[in-house]
Amino acid sequence: MKIIIVGCGKVGATIAEQLNSEGHDITIIDQDASAIQAITESIDVMGMTGNGAVYPVQMEAGIQEADLLIATTNSDELNMLCCLIAKKAGNCHTIARIRNPEYSSEIRFIREELNLSMAINPELAAAREISRLLKFPSAIKIDTFAKGRVEILKFKIPESSALHQMKVHEVMPKTGCSVLICAVERGEDVMIPNGDFALQSGDKVSIIASPSESIKFFRQVGIENNSARSVMLVGGGRISYYLAKMLKDTPIKITIIEKDYERCRMLSEELPHVSVIHGDASDQQLLQEEGIRQTDAFASLTGFDEENIMLSLYAASQSKAKLITKVNRIAFENVIGSMNLGSVIYPKLITADTILQYVRAMQNSLGSNVETLYKIVANRAEALEFRVGKESPLIGIPLENLDLKPNLLVACINRGGRILTPRGRDSMEAGDTVIIVTTNTGLNDLKDILR
Repeated sequence: MKIIIVGCGKVGATIAEQLNSEGHDITIIDQDASAIQAITESIDVMGMTGNGAVYPVQMEAGIQEADLLIATTNSDELNMLCCLIAKKAGNCHTIARIRNPEYSSEIRFIREELNLSMAINPELAAAREISRLLKFPSAIKIDTFAKGRVEILKFKIPESSALHQMKVHEVMPKTGCSVLICAVERGEDVMIPNGDFALQSGDKVSIIASPSESIKFFRQVGIENNSARSVMLVGGGRISYYLAKMLKDTPIKITIIEKDYERCRMLSEELPHVSVIHGDASDQQLLQEEGIRQTDAFASLTGFDEENIMLSLYAASQSKAKLITKVNRIAFENVIGSMNLGSVIYPKLITADTILQYVRAMQNSLGSNVETLYKIVANRAEALEFRVGKESPLIGIPLENLDLKPNLLVACINRGGRILTPRGRDSMEAGDTVIIVTTNTGLNDLKDILR
């Protein structure tokens, strides 16, 4: 597909990189010539210096032939204008990044009036992910499939766990739970394990199961999983604001620590159910006074990666709280992975993944049949949900007879709302949705799972 991206900041560059790796024809527009030069030197995309909200610039970029325009500048209004012009000039699909909380209550109206295909809010998406993690604190990451009937949960095997040295094929009979282990991260290695693979404490394991089965599984293997009763949020930015609003009707006690006095005043007025503290969270005494040792969850959500990392490491040394760390720069992911930072939230990756899902859905009408896509381990493993069409050559063939690609697992079959954990003799039927977990990125069709 031909895709135009307006805005070459961190979000725009991340999206360009992801879409380029999937083989799309990308043109990126930005007023900063040095940013355009940097991205065109690092990945194979077309770059244009100019204002993406100007009609002649969009025409020169080829808007009339484009399938999709994505506007990700720092200005919500400019993004909306870019999409409006693109719709009139090229009649293509449009996605706008809209971050201002003032617009969040009117997002449906804005989408309808501007005929936007999608409005994406990175901070709101990050807040949603954090709220899921607070309700399921043992998980590092949670993704949902089949309209919420199936979850992929990533968790770290604790020391002296019953799972240590257990083989993958023993997990279901020993726990009595219908769960499937679909990916294991050990150090820098990412593996799709076979039945004889032995788990170890310290492994980061991704399981796929229904929400009720995953709760039962955690209980069986002795991992505590009570919903957090209190959370301390450092940084009173947009993510904290959205998160506090989401948790308003839950029993979770929320404390926000923010060093800007005016921001504290605004948060106190907007969020009367929240305890807002004016102070610098790098002051250890302040954190002690506000109960860092007693809190069930601690989220460092400031605008500085280094500060967030240091705060999470300090919290880990002081308490057993569920840790959530916001990181903007994706380049240091390997280094960050070796630290005890709990769940690491990358708002820019969440945005890129959401847009990638939309692009895959657009391709459905052009011959691809990917329903949903999640990156389990950054760019190294993904879970895809496919719909089995009536003409699929895979219908009725037992899974054990399929010549599947290496490092690929048929992880779940959803048959009319009934969730099946597949065995070798199970087969796919027309109308099923099937979840595939693989380190082979870029699958577009269910038959691509075959060698």
